[in-house]
Amino acid sequence: MSFFKSLPEDAGVRHILTLNPQAGRALVEFHTAALRNEGPLEPRHKELIAAYVSGLNACQYCFGVHAETAKAFGLEAGTLERLLADIDSADVDERLKPLLRYARKLTLEPSRMTEADAQAVFAAGWSEAALHEAVLTVCLFNFMNRLLEGHGVKGNPGVFSARGQALRDEGYEPLLAFLDAAAAPPSAHRV
Repeated sequence: MSFFKSLPEDAGVRHILTLNPQAGRALVEFHTAALRNEGPLEPRHKELIAAYVSGLNACQYCFGVHAETAKAFGLEAGTLERLLADIDSADVDERLKPLLRYARKLTLEPSRMTEADAQAVFAAGWSEAALHEAVLTVCLFNFMNRLLEGHGVKGNPGVFSARGQALRDEGYEPLLAFLDAAAAPPSAHRV
């Protein structure tokens, strides 16, 4: 149950976004531009980073949804939990580990970032464009985690599964239709 009585019991991101439709639209468009763009990081990589950051922040809703999205993109069950416990021993592509270390430090200790952190990512073969995409994803999900936690929205396994699959299949664009429908005036034919 949300802290906001105006939100439904099953509130999710889409409901929060209706509280300020203009900001909600901009945020959905940013999700699409940052997470579904043609760039060096694939959507599956970005969804993994989104879930990882959300796990670090203990954001139940975002972790639940984006863990399911990452699984829908092929991530094996339990991998995120192992990453959260120890990146080094987790069974993921070795090349992803420097990006995930960067994401961890940027989330937990942002003022301690150094050029050496970036150099470790570049040494693993990632470009500046790839690191930029990772940074955008980390920043976006630190924001989203606080948005959900600030509204008291936690979600449930049914929501996580449905939203995770939908994000994999359809991306973020359908949220714009939800915002448009929520902003539409009530039908003149209602009595």
